[in-house]
Amino acid sequence: MKQENLCILVVGGGGREHALVWKLKASPRVSKIYAAPGNPGINKIAECVPIPVNEVKRLAQFAFENYVDLVVVGPEAPLSLGLSDILMRFGIPVFGPGKTAASIETSKVWAKQFMTRHQIPTADYTIFRCADSAKRYVQSHKGPMVIKADGLAAGKGVFIANTRDEAEHAVDAVSSLGCGAGIIVEDCLFGDEVSFLVITDGRHVLPLISSKDHKRAKDGDKGENTGGMGAIAPAPGFNKSLEDRILEDIIMPAITGLSAEGRRYVGVLYAGLMLTSEGPMVLEFNARFGDPETQAVLPMMKSDLVDALEAAVKGTCDSITLDWRDGACACVVAASPGYPGKPSIGKEISIDEEQAEKDGILVFHAGTRLERGNLVTAGGRVLNVVGVGESRENAVNHAYKGLSHINFEGMWARRDIGRIST
Repeated sequence: MKQENLCILVVGGGGREHALVWKLKASPRVSKIYAAPGNPGINKIAECVPIPVNEVKRLAQFAFENYVDLVVVGPEAPLSLGLSDILMRFGIPVFGPGKTAASIETSKVWAKQFMTRHQIPTADYTIFRCADSAKRYVQSHKGPMVIKADGLAAGKGVFIANTRDEAEHAVDAVSSLGCGAGIIVEDCLFGDEVSFLVITDGRHVLPLISSKDHKRAKDGDKGENTGGMGAIAPAPGFNKSLEDRILEDIIMPAITGLSAEGRRYVGVLYAGLMLTSEGPMVLEFNARFGDPETQAVLPMMKSDLVDALEAAVKGTCDSITLDWRDGACACVVAASPGYPGKPSIGKEISIDEEQAEKDGILVFHAGTRLERGNLVTAGGRVLNVVGVGESRENAVNHAYKGLSHINFEGMWARRDIGRIST
């Protein structure tokens, strides 16, 4: 018999976590949701706890003292700090991999070597331990090249260089981040990008519908890399045959490989893929739900998310299936002026929540905070405006209509989310 009246703690305070709380709140099995630290949008549907995501011992202590039945870890930082391991020592069920398994995201050097060991298709690469040797290498090779930082860099550790000079500047930029012990220079892959996520218990998987993130700041996929300016689900052109190939060639070798190396993986495994002429190849793995992909995927899920997360924790993912609605979902990010560089914050935000609800628009908070009772901007990606429709075009138009219900000084958004295939 399924446990009822569950108390759940969601760790994080961005748009991804708002979407997770929103979906978990819809479950009849849930009686209480905490979010740490949460945000003003989450605070309307859950109880926010002012504990930063990197204070993992405080988070675990809170979960223990408040009889939390399940902890859902949103961002990568607490995973890298071992939050899941601490919670497991407390005997608290946690959805999110332990520190060593999370290395598949937290160290790009380790991840590339892992893919090589387990014959998972990815771009050819070379690892350097110092900037000088990386510069010598890129000066002797023609572009385009991709230069990556080893460790976590908040979405700013990847550079695509079309010339040798651009590559050298990218090496300097990666070195200045100071994250990780290496620099990766790899071949540039060409094709359509797809985000493919699965919920896993370390042996079996529950695939989520595909999605496509739009990472570049400007229309036409130009400009700087960002944390993601919007997403569409499912990804254009994605089909069951492609899903089966990805599962067979990429996802299952990763899951079984992690277990074989003593790093059993429980949580969401996110594969950022390039659909090349030679087949799907891995750009990167992430150890958590994507942001903003989650905001586009979860509104399409008909199943109870709690059932899926519980199956992962209990090792029973092979006993359930996930049901999805027809149509599509689009998420558009409303950003602060200055993002992705130095965003201007503290701008008062206006949201016509009544009209948004009438129009069926979802608004997930990301970079917001309350200041003397007023909602203001607190980051680069401020709000996620989400529309669902019977077609991709309808969903996209719906999301962009939703932008008219919010306003703050300097607000901007890409105008082509879901409208381009590359």
